[in-house]
Amino acid sequence: MRVLIDYRPALRERTGVGEYMHNLVRAYASRHASDGTDVAVFTSSWKDRPPPGLASELAARVIDRRLPVRALNYLWHRMEWPPIETLGIAADVVHAAHPLLIPARHAAQVVTFHDLFFLTAPDATRAEVRRDYPALAHEHAQRADAIVANSRYTASLVERTLGVAPGRIHVCSPGPPDWRTLGRGPHLPRDGYLLFIGTLEARKNVGALLDAYSHLLDRRPDAPPLVLAGKPTADAAPWLARLARKPLSGRVRHVGYAPDREALYAGARLLVLPSRDEGFGIPVLEAMSAGIPVVAADRGALPEVLGDAGLLVDPDDVDGLAAALERMLTDDAFARDCAARGLARAREFSWDRAAATLHGAYQAAIANRRARRA
Repeated sequence: MRVLIDYRPALRERTGVGEYMHNLVRAYASRHASDGTDVAVFTSSWKDRPPPGLASELAARVIDRRLPVRALNYLWHRMEWPPIETLGIAADVVHAAHPLLIPARHAAQVVTFHDLFFLTAPDATRAEVRRDYPALAHEHAQRADAIVANSRYTASLVERTLGVAPGRIHVCSPGPPDWRTLGRGPHLPRDGYLLFIGTLEARKNVGALLDAYSHLLDRRPDAPPLVLAGKPTADAAPWLARLARKPLSGRVRHVGYAPDREALYAGARLLVLPSRDEGFGIPVLEAMSAGIPVVAADRGALPEVLGDAGLLVDPDDVDGLAAALERMLTDDAFARDCAARGLARAREFSWDRAAATLHGAYQAAIANRRARRA
């Protein structure tokens, strides 16, 4: 089997989608290194090139084209051209990292759904996601030979919202990282900070987090600092402006995108993720696998990921969020128990299991493609 996987979201900063695709490719290629499966990743950019050691790291071939991403996506999404074969690529399966098909004359086509936020709140999205996804996702989901979803929650949304038969959806949930030092037991450093990880955009609910942290400071002036790790968007301007004013000045720090995740988690006392919607919520799994207790919203896929291994709160209840943070910071026995349960729960997720499911998706896609052509 010749497999081509879209690697473009991981070419630069590996945030959520990029991190997911990078690790899924690596797990899949490793699992099929000796059975004759040819795994290749596709990258394109006018100025960014893949790092020299990428092929070795992924155990996959790297096919790189000097094509502007926005221009190529416009052609692929709106004109369904050029097919991969005209780019000199032969494959049995082509796997898009997003919900829209990559054109192909012969290869079976697989798409990936990380969430349906582009349908539920299109005004909060940007660029081609706003332009193309709401208009095309339904049709492309119907035409895809197989669909990959990152959680049962996302799969259920695709089934209900886009009318896709459940048998065509394959749930490939992420696995935890391979930490160098973390994950050997509960991690509750006395001088640790509260950690938020995620792109600073509307659905991440950062404003409510800052409100809750302000309430926490009213009750606990000695509360640990709050660290916001993530790339800012236009939504972030009023939140970042608040960091220079009391009571948040000197207590909340924005560090931007942080590529060294282990160093970031190593300094954390707890993770807080109050998002109003998450297709999966990778930081929750990362924190659990590192032995760090978690406070998360009871929305989206977060209850599916966290289960009973932490505190789930209404993201719109600022007082409730502040109370959850206070309990996790002041009740050491409870926090340690949550961390221990998180470590156990994290072991229920596996990249190898995701890779096995992905192989089934590819086989089903090829069979569906042949059946449609027949």
